[in-house]
Amino acid sequence: MRERRGIFEHIDWWLVILYLLLVGLGWINIYAAVYDINHSDIVDMHVKYGKQMLWIFAAVFLAMIILLIDGKFFAQFSNLIYGICILLLIMVIFSGKEISGSKSWFQFAGVALQPAEFAKMGTALALAKFLSLTETDIRKRNDLFLAAGIILLPTILVILQHDTGSALVFLSFILVLYRAGLSDKFLIAFVLVPMLAVLSLLINKFIIVGGLFLIAVLVFLYTKRRFLNTLIIAAVFLAATGFVFSVNYGVNHVLEPHQRTRINVLIGKEIDLKGAGYNVNQSLIAIGSGGMWGKGFLQGTQTKYNFVPEQSTDFIFCTVGEEWGFLKGSLVVVGLFVVLLIRIVIVAERQRSRFSRFYGYGVAAIIFFHFFINIGMTLGLLPVIGIPLPFFSYGGSSLWAFTMLLFIFIRQDSYRYELL
Repeated sequence: MRERRGIFEHIDWWLVILYLLLVGLGWINIYAAVYDINHSDIVDMHVKYGKQMLWIFAAVFLAMIILLIDGKFFAQFSNLIYGICILLLIMVIFSGKEISGSKSWFQFAGVALQPAEFAKMGTALALAKFLSLTETDIRKRNDLFLAAGIILLPTILVILQHDTGSALVFLSFILVLYRAGLSDKFLIAFVLVPMLAVLSLLINKFIIVGGLFLIAVLVFLYTKRRFLNTLIIAAVFLAATGFVFSVNYGVNHVLEPHQRTRINVLIGKEIDLKGAGYNVNQSLIAIGSGGMWGKGFLQGTQTKYNFVPEQSTDFIFCTVGEEWGFLKGSLVVVGLFVVLLIRIVIVAERQRSRFSRFYGYGVAAIIFFHFFINIGMTLGLLPVIGIPLPFFSYGGSSLWAFTMLLFIFIRQDSYRYELL
């Protein structure tokens, strides 16, 4: 009992408090988003907010169990957990239930679970385990390929489930590789490639190629004029040029129709009043109508009359903006997420264990990607890809997976005291 009390004494209470605040605010806003006057009790199991209460209780129970598990467990069994997640991703392709066009759900007695949500945690564990090995050097080509394989395997399996949004989340692990020593060039390319793709859809391609050629000439003039450097500059220029001319083909012939529509709506090439364009437009109306102080709890007309689709899941943030306003709602929620991410990074940096440190960065990367993309698509700044707001959106799979993801890190942080 003395050892267990020590574990609870050493957990990072700031992370726990931030978690509870986000979960609690999420529950209140789910109540507001789908409020039913005939089922006004927040614990009524006939409606989503009542069911969310069960998911929250189950999540807290999972968190308690994780805190009681031996600190060495997750490092020792990380590859096994990853393997189980991969197996579930394969199984769901063949025997899963299709929901909203994605065959990525297991249905058990009316409860739907999405393995992709838990696979993010499994991948974070396996990647941290691999990077923490003394012989691993991410600057070596073979080690980089192995790390990329750990990330790409679940990514491909999720794509096969027609869940591109969840698949894109796995790309956030490049931030973990960067912390492990990956060259700045890869991170710069990771940022510039999407920007180049967007420009290719908006601007004449020959203008872009001319700009790329000018940049290549400037780089050539300001670097040592060695044959290898010249060859690399030429190869990058040709690859970028080929990419520019292939973007349109990819959008028109590789992406699914609904994905193509979402991109075209975002860049203003298409007006879609019934699909993605409608969702985003109604979301913007809801957030804008809230003003600085909001319309008041349960007073949101966009929310109350169901103008915004998926308002308790992917578009839960528009309920915050409409009913609580910018100062009391949007700014508070964004602030809580920013503080949470900063705290995770601070706690990750104080770890004695390389495994715990890299895992912490994996946690931060996943939460940041979800937060950034979800808020961005709600505000019409990014394409609608259908990923939840962590701890906030309705649903058991998302809440449980994010709870496990965070509390494994909290447990690893408390374990560092046992290493003294």
